Amino acid sequence: MKLEGMHHITMITGDARKNVEFYANVLGLRMVKKTVNFDAPEAYHLYFGDERGSAGSILTWFEFAGARSGRAGAGMIHTIQLGVGTEAALDFWADRLAGNGYDTQRGEGTLAFEDYDGLRFELVVANDGNPPLRAWHPEVPAEHAILGVEGARAYRGRGLDADRELLTETLGFTDLGDGEYRLDGAERHFHWGYDEPPAERGIPGAGNVHHIAWHSSDADHTAWQRRVAEAGMQVTPVIDRDYFLSIYFRQPQGVLFEIATTSPGFAIDEDPGHLGEELRLPAQHEHLRPQLERLLTPLTNPRAGQRVEA
Repeated sequence: MKLEGMHHITMITGDARKNVEFYANVLGLRMVKKTVNFDAPEAYHLYFGDERGSAGSILTWFEFAGARSGRAGAGMIHTIQLGVGTEAALDFWADRLAGNGYDTQRGEGTLAFEDYDGLRFELVVANDGNPPLRAWHPEVPAEHAILGVEGARAYRGRGLDADRELLTETLGFTDLGDGEYRLDGAERHFHWGYDEPPAERGIPGAGNVHHIAWHSSDADHTAWQRRVAEAGMQVTPVIDRDYFLSIYFRQPQGVLFEIATTSPGFAIDEDPGHLGEELRLPAQHEHLRPQLERLLTPLTNPRAGQRVEA
């Protein structure tokens, strides 16, 4: 039993329309699911990723309309790293982001920027083996497309030893030293690392990461639940999220972890060619559809009706 890499990362936004515009249009990701928060159905849960909604490509947002801006602090993820193929791709994205009003900072093999909520990203040249997970967009050449999520960085909440045993002995990460880790699955890997926290305390809000989910190909989550509990974590029961099964636990540094399964996937309730085009509701909230369709901000998937070139 082992983890296969990252499954998805979930954030908070205060504006669903800006969310769709930035991630599906500016960054050229595919909007693969338009649904609602299981625990707060008045809030959207929007998913973006590659053409198939593959684990390892997925970025998701809860929309709490009008939410104030947040700030990452100790025990919180502060940067998400997205892969691209070449240095030329970094040039392309520097120009594209600037053309849409977003500042960038170029580093060695990296391009940093923030989204409209202030969430920080780094584009990195992905040259160490992850298979590409591309979406199609008419304005983004395939050779410059984002290829999946390569890594994430958090501010530590305690000493660097606080979660080393959990990460290495329980979850199977490799300790690279100085708060740097790598998770290797059969096909994909993921870089995870810690930085010194800022003096300011974190503020929950728009632009914050809510949790990170690790990818398990094992549909029976009871073994992971037991293993995490035996490591001393307070772990949830197995929860059916319609598109995957999940367990959650807050690890010693303060970051909320999830372990999510591959199956059944995002095509269970939509044709693969039309992902994210209709509002899909969890069965427990289907009776609320008329109310939610009046309450939720109307959103149009930019891919609706467009020809797909995989």
